[in-house]
Amino acid sequence: HCVIVGVCLCVFVCVVVSDFAPYFYDNGPYIQNGNLALFSLSEDTAVGTHIYSLNGTDPEGQEVRYGLAFDPGSKQYFRVDPVSGNITLVEKLDREKQDSIDVLVSITDGRSKVVERVTVFVMDANDEKPEFQNMPAIVNVLETAQSGSSLFQVQALDRDTGSGGSINYYLQSSLFSIDRHSGVLRIRSGETLDYEKSKTHFVTVIAKDGGGDFNGREQFMSSSASLTINVVDQQDTPPSFIGTPYFGFVYEVSLPVSTMPSLAHTIHHVPPVVCVLFVSAGDDGVFGINKTNGRITLLTQPGNLKREIFNIIVRASEVGENGKLLDYGTTPVVIRVVDLNNNPPTFYGEHGPQNTFQLTMNEHPPEGEILRGLKITVNDSDQGANAKFNLRLIGPGRMLRVVPQTVLNEAQVTILVDDSSSMDYEKYQFLTYKLLAVEIDTPERFSATADIIIHLLDTNDNAPKFSSDYYIARIPENSPGGSNVVSVTATDPDSGRWGEVRYSIYGSGADLFLIQPASGIIYTQPWASLDAELRSKYNFYVKAEDTEGKYSLAEVFVTVLDLNDHSPAFNQNLLEKTMVIGAPVMIQAVDEDAEEPNNVIEYSIMKADPDNIFDINTSTGEIVLKSYVKSMAIVQNITKQKECIWSVVVQARDQGQPSFSTTAVLKIDITEATQLGGGPLSTFLMQSRDKPLQILAMLAGVIGTMVVVTVTISTATFMRNKRSNRVLPHRRVRRRPQKPSQGWSTWTLPRPFGRGWGRGGGGAPADKFSAGWVWGRSGLYRWPIRRPRAPRRCPRPPRSTTGRCPPCPGGVAVTAKAKRKQRSKEDLMNKALVSELKMRLEQKRLQNQY
Repeated sequence: HCVIVGVCLCVFVCVVVSDFAPYFYDNGPYIQNGNLALFSLSEDTAVGTHIYSLNGTDPEGQEVRYGLAFDPGSKQYFRVDPVSGNITLVEKLDREKQDSIDVLVSITDGRSKVVERVTVFVMDANDEKPEFQNMPAIVNVLETAQSGSSLFQVQALDRDTGSGGSINYYLQSSLFSIDRHSGVLRIRSGETLDYEKSKTHFVTVIAKDGGGDFNGREQFMSSSASLTINVVDQQDTPPSFIGTPYFGFVYEVSLPVSTMPSLAHTIHHVPPVVCVLFVSAGDDGVFGINKTNGRITLLTQPGNLKREIFNIIVRASEVGENGKLLDYGTTPVVIRVVDLNNNPPTFYGEHGPQNTFQLTMNEHPPEGEILRGLKITVNDSDQGANAKFNLRLIGPGRMLRVVPQTVLNEAQVTILVDDSSSMDYEKYQFLTYKLLAVEIDTPERFSATADIIIHLLDTNDNAPKFSSDYYIARIPENSPGGSNVVSVTATDPDSGRWGEVRYSIYGSGADLFLIQPASGIIYTQPWASLDAELRSKYNFYVKAEDTEGKYSLAEVFVTVLDLNDHSPAFNQNLLEKTMVIGAPVMIQAVDEDAEEPNNVIEYSIMKADPDNIFDINTSTGEIVLKSYVKSMAIVQNITKQKECIWSVVVQARDQGQPSFSTTAVLKIDITEATQLGGGPLSTFLMQSRDKPLQILAMLAGVIGTMVVVTVTISTATFMRNKRSNRVLPHRRVRRRPQKPSQGWSTWTLPRPFGRGWGRGGGGAPADKFSAGWVWGRSGLYRWPIRRPRAPRRCPRPPRSTTGRCPPCPGGVAVTAKAKRKQRSKEDLMNKALVSELKMRLEQKRLQNQY
């Protein structure tokens, strides 16, 4: 019978492990996981973005792997993680070049592989600018064109779709306008063209799309192009001169036939119209003009000139086709006869004319300081306007300026410091300037120059500067003491001893490190032992200082690189667990390495008795039964033991290089949830038998809940009793006293001090105060007490919170009016009693004295 059962079991196993092909989940369009079918992706998606997750399963529960493939010759836009199925974009998309991508997605369980062809659609984003089709362009327009005339039609194309592909046209011009949609360029209403005012107009046309989404925000794209509009002239204006008025000079030593500046290029006319020029008046016959080029010429000796100033009129006439003179224009020309300017400016030093001056000084002098080592004088021997000239200082930057800037005949030259910071020895060891003197009002514009050479002396004006504001270094944790970490460099541009740099380090993280003061090499202390598990990050400051104490700082960051020097470790080498069928048990190891992958642990089952019964999660260490083990009956068929305690050898291996591993033996007691007595609580306790902290947390939660419920009930009960239990005041009943004889007032005195007052103290006995006392005109007198009588009826009781009338004490009650009178009389009676007590106490004091 046992053999038959074994054969049946083998047949059953064969049926279970029969292989079925894996398959994708068909989640439909617009879903981010499945088989990628009907998936669409915007072309502005950034490279490296996770765009989709392949999702499928295997009927036998085997682990599946995913794959992607493309047609031969196609660009591979995506990459898939075979384990998770996450698809990442690896190539930039461009819908204008390719609007769909064919992809072969596959899923396999190691035996069977399923491949499906899907299409990914690339959606448009507004990433294309409008492109002009007929721009830039040149348009010729007659100046007589009417207002509103159509001049040109601009054409542009945008390859985007939707609103991003629509184009509107714009331009900024007071003379022209453009239709936004058609791109037709026109002359603005009420405006005209005029060749004489402007021959050419340059118009910038802007083509702007309708906008669209790009990288999650709305974006508008635009392009611009230039349109040149040439105005074609019509003959409607006489010649005119440009740049008037005109002036000329004739010197007394000029030769005959000396020429003045030409006027040919200063006449405004329109080709092919020809203009001729001639002198019409004011020349006295001593000046002539070239009719073609407009050059004015002196026709006689300067000594024959009778006037100092000549005002002549030059006329320019248009010549028609038959040689007839047409419209003309005139302009005045002023010619002045002046004396000869034959003396240029000259620079002088302490010993006569000099053209080179030198000075030695420290760098960075105070701004506004006078360079007193330069003694310069400038002179022009001419008179009047011929002796007026400007002084300019030409050289690097604007470090110096000259005073005065305008000189008449002669002046002492002063040079001032204008920019002290630029006079830096590290930039310029010496400065060379040109001192220039140029005449102002003379046509010769005579000039003179002098060289100024300034030798700068260095000062300690710079602090050392590091090559970087921070340094990052890495060192393995097994490095011996004295190992080099990083080399820092700082430079001081100053010369000599001021440029020498010394290094030092300080800070909370600098205890394990030293630095060579001269070279800047940072190394570990000879006794230092670095351990990434104890501390992996250090940062401190390095200081570079020159001989006079000027310094700068940089920060150093040192990372201790972790090495795989620890093996994974279990709490115990022999562990015992209880497994409820359908629930996992967990085994956990710890790796004391500091960083991944050295401390990343992978679990595996090395050996199990019986074999092929358990599965383990390689990442978490959770151990579960195979999917076909669903009841204790199946367990009993597998083992012959009454106690279902199975042994599993579990290995924990880290991912470092080299890799270390350790093993532990786990004894698992298999039980079933229905075998546990006591309901869900017992099941929970059995499953949590190896997790005492979880049980304590549950008990603490139960106790805390009971305490909160108890406090809530007690508070509610107290508040209800406080509102319902109110104590009403109890009023004594007083009898209205009878009126004594005239001149007497009577009060009933209660016993103020209780029984036995005054015993042994010499005071009155307590029974004396049982009688009444009255207050008369001459003092306090005894008065017999009368028993109080009840009034005839009970006054209206005060309102009660219970809604019932409180009973009258003793069957009687007093009215409110009687109560007020009685209270005032009690006050008087108390005053009388106090006076009597004071009198007796005074008598007792006197007796004791005698």
